[in-house]
Amino acid sequence: MNENNTPYLQCEGLSRAFVKKLDFAGRIARSLGSNMREERVQAVDSVDLSVMPGEVLGLVGESGCGKSTLGRMLCGILPRSEGKIYYKGQDVDTLKGQALKEYNVNVQMIFQDPFASLNPRKRVRKIIGEAPLFHKLTTSSELNDYLAKVMLRCGLDPSYTHRYPHQFSGGQRQRIGIARAMAVQPECLVCDESVAALDVSIQAQILNLFMELRNELNLTCLFISHDLGVVEHISDRIAVMYLGRVVEVASVDDIFNNPFHPYTKALLNEVPRLDRRGVDFTPLEGEIPSPLDPPSGCHFHPRCPRVMDICKTEKPVDTEVAPGRRVCCHLATMP
Repeated sequence: MNENNTPYLQCEGLSRAFVKKLDFAGRIARSLGSNMREERVQAVDSVDLSVMPGEVLGLVGESGCGKSTLGRMLCGILPRSEGKIYYKGQDVDTLKGQALKEYNVNVQMIFQDPFASLNPRKRVRKIIGEAPLFHKLTTSSELNDYLAKVMLRCGLDPSYTHRYPHQFSGGQRQRIGIARAMAVQPECLVCDESVAALDVSIQAQILNLFMELRNELNLTCLFISHDLGVVEHISDRIAVMYLGRVVEVASVDDIFNNPFHPYTKALLNEVPRLDRRGVDFTPLEGEIPSPLDPPSGCHFHPRCPRVMDICKTEKPVDTEVAPGRRVCCHLATMP
């Protein structure tokens, strides 16, 4: 943590909506009295979140809750519909010149699919070496040595620089994706389900690599995953997301030992643990509501075992229930 306690990355009221406009036939049908309308998906809905320097923040939730969209906005890959993003306390909208370049270089994303995120027509040398050459972190004459250092740090054989992505295994391709990000010497990684597509044994290797890089380089990380078991071992704090909203943020110990939000409790009930042998695991009832037509009030109320009348009509406010612990639930404001 830094002395003035300024977050490395922070967002306030961050939202992203995807809108599918009506085509020509749809507009004609609507003009003739049809109830056809534009399809609007609120992928991220007014999220407040911060990642402190040197911290690993785990972001968890069911598939389709908006985790990846949030991560891509924080990296500047996706434009936002509303809200603010701050980099080291500075509004990224005001960054220009060298400050903007620093933000773009220092915040790097590692994608979920280690094959789709790599250009199949480029050799590893080009995939990893293109960015550091562009940003003048190395020169053409020194590129071979630079690539060798980056690849060895990420567990890759430097002699493979002339191979194409399809010539590697899934775990090796993910290491190439990590090496591509690390080649520009970033300070922050946004890891989007970076081990979800890998076998369990390979997952462990990649997670160990993340932890080694984090400890060696003091990296700041936003680690996105649907697997609570993964984020438990790699994170300092955890943010729980549901249908575009962050519903709880707390330390790893608080989340696993004393969860507050009913959704967090439901997620934890589905995680098998050795200390809970003989317990019947019951899945969370109901399906995630469609983001095209989310429920009013609290989005979780159709599936919540502790639903109240107020949950169906009013959106809960973000409440600090303890130092460093935030919950977005009406139960937090009950007397």
